[in-house]
Amino acid sequence: MNPIKIAVVAIFLAGLRFVSAQVLETVPPDPYFAHFAPVKAPEYHDLLLQPGDRLAIIGDSITEQKQYSRFIEDYLTMCVPELKISVRQFGWSGETAEGFLRRMTNDCLRFQPTIATLCYGMNDHGYNAYQEERGQWYRRNYTAVVEALKSHGARVVLGSPGCVGRVPAWANQSLPVEDLNLNLCHLRNIDLEIAQAEQVRFADVFWPMFTAGHEAQQRFGSDFALSGKDGVHPDGAGHLVMARAFLKSLGLNGDLGTFTVDLGAGQATATTGHQVVGFTNQTLTITSSRYPFCAAGAPDKDNSVRAAMALIPFNQELNRLTLVVKNAKAELYTVTWGQETRTYTASQLAAGVNLA
Repeated sequence: MNPIKIAVVAIFLAGLRFVSAQVLETVPPDPYFAHFAPVKAPEYHDLLLQPGDRLAIIGDSITEQKQYSRFIEDYLTMCVPELKISVRQFGWSGETAEGFLRRMTNDCLRFQPTIATLCYGMNDHGYNAYQEERGQWYRRNYTAVVEALKSHGARVVLGSPGCVGRVPAWANQSLPVEDLNLNLCHLRNIDLEIAQAEQVRFADVFWPMFTAGHEAQQRFGSDFALSGKDGVHPDGAGHLVMARAFLKSLGLNGDLGTFTVDLGAGQATATTGHQVVGFTNQTLTITSSRYPFCAAGAPDKDNSVRAAMALIPFNQELNRLTLVVKNAKAELYTVTWGQETRTYTASQLAAGVNLA
């Protein structure tokens, strides 16, 4: 092989490495998504949280709404109480990453957080089409925030901005909403680059919210506003989508426990966090210290946690309290838990059903 051919092969392989480093998220075939190129986000399977952590949830007015932060705190309190995590919320209306950089010493670091989640980009994008100068300004300031938290001993989950559902009243009304979301998607990709460079975790808020918001309008009607009625500030459904992004990036695996009933032997067992009190007359009584994250609200309204659970795999990923029934002889069984009664086949029960 002559030197020219070797050089060509080397360049070709380098090109392959570049392409593989830019693998994209799966983009739905709908033309609505045709112009978007979100770089694939990493998945995390090891737990970032440590017992006794002090968690700071940091962001702009969307964080200050105290909804996704409350969902995170509720989840940590009910689902993994053994970790004994304390939570403080540090949202500030209208803030950018640069704004938090200026106030973080007095407002946040004095509480000595050991772990922090960040959610900036909405105000940083300026409610305009993407501009490289502003994008680099955002990169510098968001990187500086991460580095400051790390220097004070905090582990960091860097969150992307969400999406907008309409051009908000305070923005240029002649600008297409797609331009705003393309800008936010670009910042989301910058966030992923920052997280990789700083070796911290990345929480993808934008892409799950953008895809779920479009699906919600197809399923529930055009009035369903996952990003909020003003286009920017979500209600309950959108905030659960946000909470899921951060909980997954914290490495929580969603296994809340398993109850195993052996009908043949007339015995029952339970995993850690639950204690079998008794199993008599086909009734299993358990004392628990871990509980599922319960959903409330209408199944098709944007202020409803239950509606979000129809759009994202929250229960499958983060909310599994499993009942397994062995040696079932009948074809069908009814299971009553509290006020709920469901019917399952013996094979479904043998495989395990999610009580949550």
